[in-house]
This record gives sequence, C-alpha cells and structure tokens, in this order.
Amino acid sequence: MEVIKYPPRSEWPALAGRPALDVTTLFDTVRTVLNEVRTEGDAAVKRYEEKFDKVELSTFRELQVSEEEIAAARNLISEELKQAIRTAKNNIETFHASQCFTGKKVETAPGVVCWQKAVAIEKVGLYIPGGTAPLFSTVLMLAVPARIAGCKEIVLCTPPNKEGKVHPAILFAAETAGVSKIFKIGGIQAIAAMAYGTETVPKVYKIFGPGNQYVTAAKQLVSLKEVAIDMPAGPSEVEVIADETVNPDFIAADFLSQAEHGADSQAMLVTAAESIVENVISAIREQLKQLPRQEITEKALKHSRIIVLKNRQEIIDFTNLYAPEHLIIQTADYTDIAGQVENAGSVFMGPYTPESAGDYASGTNHTLPTNGYAKAYSGVNLDSFIKKITFQEITAGGIRQLGPTIQEMAANEQLEAHRNAVTIRLKTI
Repeated sequence: MEVIKYPPRSEWPALAGRPALDVTTLFDTVRTVLNEVRTEGDAAVKRYEEKFDKVELSTFRELQVSEEEIAAARNLISEELKQAIRTAKNNIETFHASQCFTGKKVETAPGVVCWQKAVAIEKVGLYIPGGTAPLFSTVLMLAVPARIAGCKEIVLCTPPNKEGKVHPAILFAAETAGVSKIFKIGGIQAIAAMAYGTETVPKVYKIFGPGNQYVTAAKQLVSLKEVAIDMPAGPSEVEVIADETVNPDFIAADFLSQAEHGADSQAMLVTAAESIVENVISAIREQLKQLPRQEITEKALKHSRIIVLKNRQEIIDFTNLYAPEHLIIQTADYTDIAGQVENAGSVFMGPYTPESAGDYASGTNHTLPTNGYAKAYSGVNLDSFIKKITFQEITAGGIRQLGPTIQEMAANEQLEAHRNAVTIRLKTI
C-alpha cells in the first residue's frame, strides 16, 4: 500500500487512476462467443458452459433452474439467512418504492398541454456472478426495483458450480425478489443469450449486473446495437475521508471490506491529518491477519493508497476528481463535507455507517458507477428499469397561437414539410 504525502495538484490525475484493464483487448475473444450464441443458440451456450464453467449440462432443458430446485433451496440455507434476506429485501423495497415517478400535465402555452408517463421496461436481464462468492445481495438490488417498476419478465443468469447447481442463497433471493426465470449460464455466453435470445432464454431489452472483464466487454459490445445496459463497469472501489477524530479500526475495516472484493479492487484514504496514518496502517495489518480471503485482499492493497493533503478544500477537490464508487466520510464535520460532494456513487456518512450497510441491507442500491463514471452516471435506481414517454395535446386555439412560431423555426431550418404540417392545419381553423 502506497502512502503519498502532500502531492501537488499536477499529480492528482495519476493518483486518481484505477488498476482497470482495457477490455477492448478482449473484444476478439468475446465477439467469437457472442456470434456463436447468436447463430447457434442453446447449443453454443451449452458448449461454452462446459468450456468456461466446467459443467456439462446433459439437456437443453437443464439450462433453466427448475421449480424443484428452487423449492429445495429453501431447505439448504439457515432460517437466520432467510430472515436476513427478507429484511434486506424489505428495506430495498421501501427505499426504491419512494422513487416512483408521478407525471404532471403542464400547459406550456394556452391550448398546449404536455406530460410524461413512466412505463416499465418490459423484459430485463440480470447477471449475477459466481466467482469466489455467491452474490445473492445483488439479486435483491436488481430484482426488487425491477419488480416495483413493473417489468413483466425478469430473467436471471448466473454460473452453476461443477455439479450444475446454483447456490441456494441465490435461488432463495431470486424467489423472494420476484425473478421470473433463472438460468444456469455464466460469463460471455450469459450476456449473449439475454441479448440475442435462444431456444430457452428470452431476449431482453436491458441487461444489468456486475461481472469480470469478459462480462464487461460482452456488455459493451451487445450494447452497441442489440440491447441497453445499466452502466459501464469496472473493479469495485472505495474512498475514505477521515480526520484526527477517526477510529483507526473503523478505517481499517472499511479498507479491507472493499479490498476483499477482488484483486483489482481499490481502497483510498484521503486525509489532512497525517498523524492518523501509522495507526491506520497498523490496524489494517492486524485485521488482515484474521481474514479468510487474505491473498485476494493483499493483492488489492498493492494498488490502494493513503493520500495526505493540505486541507479540507483539497480533500473535497480530489474527491470530486476521483469520483469514487463508494465514499465514506468519517470526520467531525461529515455533513458539511458531504454537502460539497458532486461526484460519487453512494456516500456513507459518519462513524457508524460502513459501506457494507449499503452493500446489503440499508435499502440503497449497491450497483454503482466505477472507474470515475460517477461524474456522469447514477447508480441503479427505479428509473433504471423504466422509460418515460412524453405526450402532448394541442387544441385548435393552441395551434393557432403556437403555429407561427413553429412555421418560423421550420422555415429557417429549411424543412418545408415541417412548416407545411402547421400551415395546412391553420388553413382549416
């Protein structure tokens, strides 16, 4: 872990860099899989499941998780975990339901009325990684708002284990959240199946969810013309802002909870209190010894940083440049600092608000923009699952009043047919 003290502003862009791979280098490999799934359907999906996930699904029907498997999953996880999933689901539901859009009719001019209506995206696809941890929390984060929005078909793909089984917690979360269909498909082939449709997997209109670099590349490619995606994605990241009032153990725990996501994750501590640095480093070392994912976490710490800056304004300016996915503010004046944050995916305020609260159960969504995309993108929310259609109605009196404005603008853009569409109506009034 690198410690940088009082760097000049000219060095900030480099310090705000991420350990992200350029996924364009994977495009040739990804295109091959996408094209084969598009032309061969389930047969290609099955072939690539055997190649990449090391599982042989003997029949095409087995790509879809059966009702029997879902029912069996209920008995394979503890009552304590079931209740935790239900509690998290309820909190996520409460927060996202509060985001429901109510369109109002507006009379922009006499006789001219305009309004919007929110309509759910009919078919959405959710990708849930397998990898080193069963991300059943991501099932809730995506399926719950999709159901609240009113999506008619919620399709979930997740890689099975070598026995062809999906982790029971993922199945229970999917059932609890209202997923329509679950498929045992991972990686590029899952993105392709949802983007193009196969004999068993429905084609969807928008794909959500995190994944490795191959999944990210696949989502980027299919989004060029086949299907929409939630946002550009990269390795997970956190920035912690702290002052001399902080508990070093809290900072260390937040650092490590982020670093254990993956070897390419990044944690940053930004502070003007140089006196806390050694205590934080010592706490990180002590807590690291107790972690089961120590090897992965140590790799992430190699490109994590502690940056000491001159004052609060520099901290705010650097934070808005870095645009972190997760921002934790543990200072005496955390409310004031939070009010000046312009670029961040999700903000965690005060000493008793760890990032893991948002990751699991506070109610906010943990699918967030990474790699600086928080400068322009929001995290997943209810709006992510809807589209807004605009309507307008103009009376005869309205077109009489507004018509000359439209005619003048159309004439000056040299679009005579546009002008005539008004002229021909005015002649009838």
